[in-house]
Amino acid sequence: MNKLITVAGLSALLAACASYPQRNDQLEQARAEVQSLSANPMAQQAASDDLSAARASLSQADTAFQKKRPPKEVDGLAYLAMRHAQAGEARVSEAHARQEVAQSQQDRERILLQAREHETQQAKAETAATRQELQNLQAKKTDKGMVMTLSDVLFDTGQATLKPGADRDLDRLAQALKDNPNTRVKIEGHTDSVGSASFNQSLSERRAEAVADALETRGVPADRLEARGLGKEYPVASNDTPAGRQQNRRVEVVFSDESGRFAQGETSHSIAR
Repeated sequence: MNKLITVAGLSALLAACASYPQRNDQLEQARAEVQSLSANPMAQQAASDDLSAARASLSQADTAFQKKRPPKEVDGLAYLAMRHAQAGEARVSEAHARQEVAQSQQDRERILLQAREHETQQAKAETAATRQELQNLQAKKTDKGMVMTLSDVLFDTGQATLKPGADRDLDRLAQALKDNPNTRVKIEGHTDSVGSASFNQSLSERRAEAVADALETRGVPADRLEARGLGKEYPVASNDTPAGRQQNRRVEVVFSDESGRFAQGETSHSIAR
């Protein structure tokens, strides 16, 4: 009888082994998910805990399958491995997205920096070109900024009508202003001390205005020109000699900087135009 029972038990065991599945689809799907996560170069950095948990669950599922544990047990462990792997993939995707955003920000900052550097270099080049043009006009650096002096030989004595000999200087000055559209000028008329103060004031204003009109005629916008007469108040030489008086009879053109600003302390005595 005992022999019969033993034989029956062995037969049942053999039947159970023969009926145990040779493959578990849930386990293979979990294996593929874990392998995919493991192959991702960012997995260790962005999802190391998820990867470790997925590998541990997959190992448990493999052991259960090899020991022919109930399929539901194998499926449960495989499901855990797959869920850990999927969570890791999600973390990797988030980290990759953050990396792309950071890279985009770096690219944007680099482009902006390059643009600023280009603008700076361009501004320096324009400043150098402007300085060279002013030097060509024989403008000199003063407390008021760069100043170009037009002598009284541009006018007849006591008159404010420009002589033909003034054309060359005015052409060059107008071209320099058109080449530098942000530069503005103050045109200041000066006289010697001969004659009454009112006559000299009026003459200085008319001469400054004549130069401004000539520049406007040559294409310089009127809003960039400020004409003013200063009479005999600001001599650059003694009025006691003919040579000194000739130096004092002049029109000065004061240039702004590249932003259109004049030196601090400059006051306005402009002539209504």
